[in-house]
Amino acid sequence: MNETETRAEHIDPALKAAGWGVVDGSKILREYPITQGRLEGRGKRAQKMIADYILMYRNHKLAVVEAKAVDKELTEGVGQAKEYASKLTIRFTYATNGLGIYGIDMETGAEGELASFPSPEELWNRTFATANAWRDRFAAVPLEDKGGTLGERYFRDIAIERVLEAVANGKDRLLLTLATGTGKTMIAFQIAWKLFQSRWNLSREPTRRPRILFLADRNILANQAYNAFSVFEDRSPGSCVRISPDEIRRTGRPPTNGSIFFTIFQTFMCGQNDAPYFGQYPKDFFDFIIIDECHRGGANDEGNWRNIMEYFSPAVQLGLTATPKRRENADTYQYFGEPVYIYSLKDGINDGFLTPFRVKQISTTLDEYVYTPDDTVIEGELEAGRTS
Repeated sequence: MNETETRAEHIDPALKAAGWGVVDGSKILREYPITQGRLEGRGKRAQKMIADYILMYRNHKLAVVEAKAVDKELTEGVGQAKEYASKLTIRFTYATNGLGIYGIDMETGAEGELASFPSPEELWNRTFATANAWRDRFAAVPLEDKGGTLGERYFRDIAIERVLEAVANGKDRLLLTLATGTGKTMIAFQIAWKLFQSRWNLSREPTRRPRILFLADRNILANQAYNAFSVFEDRSPGSCVRISPDEIRRTGRPPTNGSIFFTIFQTFMCGQNDAPYFGQYPKDFFDFIIIDECHRGGANDEGNWRNIMEYFSPAVQLGLTATPKRRENADTYQYFGEPVYIYSLKDGINDGFLTPFRVKQISTTLDEYVYTPDDTVIEGELEAGRTS
């Protein structure tokens, strides 16, 4: 009996007997692709990482099951089961040959043979030993796949879950560090979607939908986010608001009707008589603020835009950055704290989601540059008189 027959005749019935795919809210993902395999050039990739089974309950991945044929040793798949669970940051993982089940708790290190698979509710209670009402409310909201057009990435799911877990536990300053090209805006959209649908807000009572602000330092980023969040507008017309200087000048004040607001720091800093527009909002107007590319000034101790974030200090603030912690951006990490999740450029390349690159050294005729006040700054911050 080969592995395919073993799954059909032994493993699938055992999972069904435990309630997987039967209990409401439970689901079995078969042949789940974890990575795409590192690009090796000439159209070739390293081997993909694919889990035989992922057990889901309440929209959470709770366990990995690695299957082998009945003529294999029970523990044959233990190494793979542990590797996949570690990659997906899942606590429980199982290896089986259809005749027995070998379970591993990645958190405690306990492992051994089991008589049967745990039920969905049993595995949920083991994973989340401490009850949390907001975790349950977030779990009841599935991710929005926009009609199946969004490609799933395991690291995005982890980032979303880490942020929501922190919010459920009452944290108010959060940071995600993910490499460029991994979809930080899409992660922000899914977090906003869960908050919006679960009616989370600063009162911590599900009495109203939250007001969420997406802050960027360039119009192109704010516009991209506005487009990425378009499903909000499709499902709830009037929920998305693009805050622009022209609109504020026309009405005399920034807009307040809506749920998801998009703008840039510069717009909020404008205003008449040295009174910036953001000051026209109550300090607790926004429940949740997403700061894109937060290392570029929003969380900078001496940045011009820091006072916006301090003004809206009651809000839960999520910083997004692709820049690992360094000396020049240490204040960003000090403001938000250590990231709740990191997915590095190296991770993305090794997983096959990002393309490897080579550093090419070139010689230029420009040896050094000294910024002077009459130079035009296109992007970023420069210090007068500093040689670079």
